[in-house]
Amino acid sequence: MEILDYAFMQRALLAAVLVGITAPAVGIYLVQRRQALMGDGIGHVAMTGVGLGFLLSWSPVWMATLVSVLGALFMELVRWYAKTRGDIALAMLFYGGMAGGVMFINLAPGGSTTNLSSFLFGSLSTVSESDVTSICLLAAFVVLITVGLRRQLFAVSQDEEFARVTGLPVRFLNLLTAITAAVTVSVAMRVVGLLLVSALMVVPVAAAQQLTRSFAATFAIAVAIGVSVTIGGTVTSYYQDVPPGATIVLLTIGAFIALTALAAPLARRRARALAAAQPGGDPAECAIPATRKDRDEVGA
Repeated sequence: MEILDYAFMQRALLAAVLVGITAPAVGIYLVQRRQALMGDGIGHVAMTGVGLGFLLSWSPVWMATLVSVLGALFMELVRWYAKTRGDIALAMLFYGGMAGGVMFINLAPGGSTTNLSSFLFGSLSTVSESDVTSICLLAAFVVLITVGLRRQLFAVSQDEEFARVTGLPVRFLNLLTAITAAVTVSVAMRVVGLLLVSALMVVPVAAAQQLTRSFAATFAIAVAIGVSVTIGGTVTSYYQDVPPGATIVLLTIGAFIALTALAAPLARRRARALAAAQPGGDPAECAIPATRKDRDEVGA
């Protein structure tokens, strides 16, 4: 393929695949925790890290990782100890992160908001070899946590009180989820952009939930959707000369709409089949969403 003849596109496609895997892998826990906008808040605070990277002449990816992790931890600590609602902590991340990023990038030698735009909305040509190395290392961490601790993270995301009673370290796992989300933002910012990464965390999960209620199946389908749309968006961006982040997000929303349209007739067909298999059964009851027990099938 012509697209693979260029080194920058090879790097961009590799980064896109890693983003497509990691973003939904973290997003499924955020959706369960009803913190769908957490990635957006972390994305804003990561802007400060990017600005600091330019100001201090350090790697923007690693600086953004450090600052976004600190921001995510701050949000969790405020939620626990200051008795402040999570949306207020998110607001502080939003506005403080945006202001810090703009300020630092303009204080940097030769600073310009043009330099920041590739991090905000994604850029194929700016993915360097050092970026790919950083993204690979960070993605490995995300996959290790989200897959290796999936049972524990899912239990805490579903019901913190029950998880605490069973002896799980709830606070540690909450912090670990926040850290993993922050790392994922840093992984995705070169391809999708800091302002759009939250959509890739949440929408593939929401799309997968249209077809299945099992955690394992939702996880697998969400990752498959994530990889498909990131590769598709990257290739489209190359051939049509359009922004990769916006293209990926629009493809993700398109996938959600398509799967939602597909899920409705499938649900009705399944309800009729169950009603036919159980004489006297009510088809309406068969169409009721899965029970709590069904949703708790973590390893299914």
